[in-house]
Amino acid sequence: AFEMSNMLGPLNKELEAEAKEAGRKFLPLNAGIGINTGPCCVGNVGSQQRFTYSVLGDAVNLAARLEGQTKSYGMAVIVGETTQAAIPDFATIELDLIRVKGKLQPVTIYGLLGEEDMAQDAEFLALEEQVNTMLSRYRAQDWDGATTALEQARRINAGLAAAEKLPRGTNTDVLFDLYIERIADYRQDPPPADW
Repeated sequence: AFEMSNMLGPLNKELEAEAKEAGRKFLPLNAGIGINTGPCCVGNVGSQQRFTYSVLGDAVNLAARLEGQTKSYGMAVIVGETTQAAIPDFATIELDLIRVKGKLQPVTIYGLLGEEDMAQDAEFLALEEQVNTMLSRYRAQDWDGATTALEQARRINAGLAAAEKLPRGTNTDVLFDLYIERIADYRQDPPPADW
């Protein structure tokens, strides 16, 4: 996933040069990646009239839904809880609990921010701690505590972004802005105690 995201940089430079040479507007390519782990059916599917090589199953459907959420959360790569459990040495932050189409129970989703070296980075560990604090306070409806943790996470994140430690295509400010907006809404119209 990281290699795919990193390839977009050079590809976009090439496409930009081609667009400039042809005198047309350049539209950069961006790609969100959803990764999930679980059983699926892989292979040739169909009949003589319509035949295709495909991947089917609940785990595949969830991966597609995760890919669709990358823009909403500002992440280049979002992984499901089974994938996050399978890669404990990678740098991930919890993003949210979401209910996806076709599932009754919400699933925990994670932003994939780096490999093993990033997971040991002091700034990443501080970011992870503040995000976890923010989510804990948010879920307890402690809006002030959540906002404080969120602003601390934003400051730490600025250092990671300035040092170019985050994956290409990741903009965690989108995540932080999403929670700031939710908190503002809940201050006006609080959710029920059992939310």
